[in-house]
Amino acid sequence: MADFFENFPLWAALLAIGIAQFIKIPLHFFATKTWQWSLLMSTGGMPSSHSSAVTALSTAVGLREGFGSNMFAISAILGVIVMFDAAGVRRHAGMQAVVLNKLVDEFNHLLEGMKSLKVRPNQEKAKKLKELLGHQPIEVLIGGWLGIMIALLLHPFF
Repeated sequence: MADFFENFPLWAALLAIGIAQFIKIPLHFFATKTWQWSLLMSTGGMPSSHSSAVTALSTAVGLREGFGSNMFAISAILGVIVMFDAAGVRRHAGMQAVVLNKLVDEFNHLLEGMKSLKVRPNQEKAKKLKELLGHQPIEVLIGGWLGIMIALLLHPFF
């Protein structure tokens, strides 16, 4: 059990996720002047907690095992895949959600209009999709930088 608490790469990655998620709240407040505490558990936004986690993990593995080790190579390649996915596939899924949500709004509007007719549609209102899934490249970059800094600052304590 003591090994668990001394696992520097694990704690660096978990701390990076927590800090990145927390940072989203004041950044949102400065932009909108409203507190949105749900951002603590949400996907997308600035900075990317996925990127923070994988760069903190890779940096910690590199510092612990060596930057020429197989463990570092594995964590770095998986990190690149995660960061590419956050800025690519997940971002585009969010863009598709925006378009689908417009269709949902139009569909719901059509249903409301049909209520005034004698014909009653059996269809329920459609629900909107979550639009903020992925990240802009700058959000991934800042998240990655944050993860590296967290691992470097945490390293002396392990």
